[in-house]
Amino acid sequence: MTSAPTKRSVPGPENITRVVLDNGMVVLVRENHAAPVVVAEGLLPTGSIHDPDGKTGLAGFVASMLMRGSERYAFDEFNEIIEGVGANLSVNASDHTTDFGSTSLAEDFPTMVEVLADTLRRPQFPPEHMARVRSQKLVRIQERDQDTQQVANLRFFETIYGEHPYGRPTSGYAETVSAIQREDLLAFHAGHYAPQSAVIVVTGDVRTETAIDLIRAQFEDWRGDAAGTAEAQLVAPVQSTNGVNRLFYPLPGKYQSDIVIGCPAVARSHPDYDAIRVANTVLGRFGMMGRLGETIREEQGLAYYVYSAQDANLAAGVWLAAAGVNPENVDVAVESILSEFARLGEEPPSEEELADSQAFMTGVLPLTLETNEGVANTLLNMEWYGLGLDYIERYNDLIYGVSPADVQRVAATYLRSDRYTVVVAGPPSAG
Repeated sequence: MTSAPTKRSVPGPENITRVVLDNGMVVLVRENHAAPVVVAEGLLPTGSIHDPDGKTGLAGFVASMLMRGSERYAFDEFNEIIEGVGANLSVNASDHTTDFGSTSLAEDFPTMVEVLADTLRRPQFPPEHMARVRSQKLVRIQERDQDTQQVANLRFFETIYGEHPYGRPTSGYAETVSAIQREDLLAFHAGHYAPQSAVIVVTGDVRTETAIDLIRAQFEDWRGDAAGTAEAQLVAPVQSTNGVNRLFYPLPGKYQSDIVIGCPAVARSHPDYDAIRVANTVLGRFGMMGRLGETIREEQGLAYYVYSAQDANLAAGVWLAAAGVNPENVDVAVESILSEFARLGEEPPSEEELADSQAFMTGVLPLTLETNEGVANTLLNMEWYGLGLDYIERYNDLIYGVSPADVQRVAATYLRSDRYTVVVAGPPSAG
């Protein structure tokens, strides 16, 4: 078994400072003075799960409007400040969170914290920018709805999750985005943007005390109701999809069919999460995209691309495979994918196959931690999912602790031949 990295060489309890402000915001800092750069990444615990009925895409619309003008910085002034110091700042919404991040030179970090705080806390949602943002979103939705790969992915999640919020696209639909008004933005911000359970991670060339003091000065007086707390993340239980669902969505004028096929799996906190991660690497991630790539793309020549993925969220998860194929090969490609699902559950991987996948998974993490962005993102996920500050130190043991029998067991448990969903999007002739 490969030993875990030394405590001094990776982020861990010895070199990460974690502070909870009086308003409930969590701050994590890890110093790295190798280069004069500071990265801040964070999240607010509100996202598309809080979109009201008929306003799918509202959380994303709010996030897109935050940098269009705040109480202190008009749109042009905001851009002048960010561009003037060669920094960047971004805000995006996902299922459960609104994620934000900035990268700047160390000397400009105080300015970035100030701008970030005003952007998150005091946006103005200028009416003149709403039409521009809405138009951009509608164009992207129109493009999405004409892309076979995106349509297959969208319809898959709609089908497998049904009425659950996970079945709705964060970007929304044309009709729901068109219905959003400025009053909706104001109400969503007032009702869901709050410091409780928010997280900010700072990595790079800054002293820990300085970073905490800067964030405390800009954020600690922020107050809000409980709409953004961890309790508000609790959504309705996901109802497991029963039986087999096979759906086809015709897109005239296309020459490729895209397939998404998968089964209900587990949430991020489930004990089987790591075993599925390893099994998924064997199935469709490692070495020319694992068994799926070797069999379906290389040996059978059925797919332009093929891979598998584990999508594990707070409340539920799915285990899926995706492929792009010639429309004439849809049926045989689907059956080949299902065959690989079954094979993984019927026979354990070889010791060599498993060891190679585990070496790949443990070898990627140190590369991720070579950058401040990678460290910040990793620490943010550790805090959000409650993994503990020693997670990186335990990571190798978690991965190498998965046995061939574990891989076979989770495949047999979740990749069920009697409970899966297949969605195909492509030219009408493929149906």
